[in-house]
Amino acid sequence: MRFPCLHSLLKFRASLACGALLIMAGSLFAASGIYSFTLNSIDGNPAPLAEYKGKVILVVNVASQCGYTPQYSALESIYEKYKDQGFVILGFPANNFGAQEPGTNAEIKTFCTRKYSVKFPIYAKISVKEPDQAPLYTYLTKDTPSGIRGEIKWNFTKFLVDRNGNVVQRFEPAVTPDSPEVIAAIEKQLKP
Repeated sequence: MRFPCLHSLLKFRASLACGALLIMAGSLFAASGIYSFTLNSIDGNPAPLAEYKGKVILVVNVASQCGYTPQYSALESIYEKYKDQGFVILGFPANNFGAQEPGTNAEIKTFCTRKYSVKFPIYAKISVKEPDQAPLYTYLTKDTPSGIRGEIKWNFTKFLVDRNGNVVQRFEPAVTPDSPEVIAAIEKQLKP
């Protein structure tokens, strides 16, 4: 080759371009994590989590007959306070702990709206534990960073998801949705 420097430069630029493509592909895959799931709404219609791209999400496994059930009030309160800033709560009823969510989807919906005036999205009842764990909860408990992943211990475990779909924090059931810890974490994610 007559211009060895040019050949080296072209090889270097090709390597940079390939590296940039790999980084972009990795970013796209990572950003699609939680958004790749579609579950049924409480009314039985497919409700893709991709509908919430760009929002801060609090994912909560809920139950109607649990000692933590009054957290519905705090959940609805923070939803109303922050929803116009790009925040949403997604409730996933589950009957895995002490059979505390025995009702049908219609009964759960009626309970949530009548007793707690819930307006945030509630999905159809799922399982959050193995062996019949919903794929979303397999992702939340196995494919998230250390300190977040781990088996669901009880109802009202909360996962905070940033605007890019990354699960950034987990709160155990005893941590109330309106606790300073949860509010600070939500407000941090809502900042531009």
